[in-house]
Amino acid sequence: MQFPTRYLPSTRALLAFEAVARLSSFSLAAAELNLSQSAVSKQLKHLEQQLGVMLLTRDHHHVGLTAAGARYAPEIRESLAQIAHASLAVSTNPHGGTLGLAILPTFGTRWLAPRLPLFLSEYPGITVNLVTHLKPFDFRLERLDAAILVGDGHWPGTQSMFLMNETVIPACAPALKKQHKFENVDQLHNTRLLHMATRAQAWTRWMRAYDGATEERQGMVFDQFATVAQAAISGLGVALLPPFLIQRELDEGSLVAALPLPLKSIESYYLVWPEYRQEFPPLVAFKDWLQQSVQQFENRSASETTPQSKEL
Repeated sequence: MQFPTRYLPSTRALLAFEAVARLSSFSLAAAELNLSQSAVSKQLKHLEQQLGVMLLTRDHHHVGLTAAGARYAPEIRESLAQIAHASLAVSTNPHGGTLGLAILPTFGTRWLAPRLPLFLSEYPGITVNLVTHLKPFDFRLERLDAAILVGDGHWPGTQSMFLMNETVIPACAPALKKQHKFENVDQLHNTRLLHMATRAQAWTRWMRAYDGATEERQGMVFDQFATVAQAAISGLGVALLPPFLIQRELDEGSLVAALPLPLKSIESYYLVWPEYRQEFPPLVAFKDWLQQSVQQFENRSASETTPQSKEL
């Protein structure tokens, strides 16, 4: 696609304008860009002449933005950031690409991170940058190519690939189990329940599945699996946790199943990406690899003997 050169100002002029707009000072912009104040002023005058629009207001003591300049500045700032990001990516990875991936903290550290070296060895030209996200976000506002999310598979403006279901068990410290001698669900009513803020109804669903109780359960509330798991290890109470995310603690014995009563969660794990990233080569490679990795994990899990879980 060709663009009229009038609407493609030089990078020097755009950098000068962005700096002056952000700093409200020719002298500070000149120092930041390692230019003379006169050079910055000339770049700005040339930019205004090229566009045919006044971008700045000037007097002896202050420089400000016109209405047009105020609209133009954030768009130029974002465009320069995108150019710098793309240039860095191709410079550091000339034969591949960079995949920006949002992850859930515990899933990312416990399940994905140990497997990433296999992906990088298969695709040495691809760099994966991980960003932790706990709350919903908009791909249009984040410089990300994909995300691993928990939900029902439907996020507006995106496409998704199902990864795996999740099963949770009531887990606690061995000493707490020994103290209460848990043998049935009713005994859990007399201990502290640990809740995830994002899954406020999890214990209600679990109780309904095994004893029909639906009243609200009091206890402590946490915002991440890692913190609620640590609280359970410390003996603060019983938490509903996915075994595959606490396998290390189960193997070490710092956590045990309070009762062998698993429950399938109502939400599942998905790889999600914006529609416009569908054909992005690093994402295509990652999707194929991740699907195979999940299948291998599921096959190994299926070969192990585990209690059959209920599903609501």
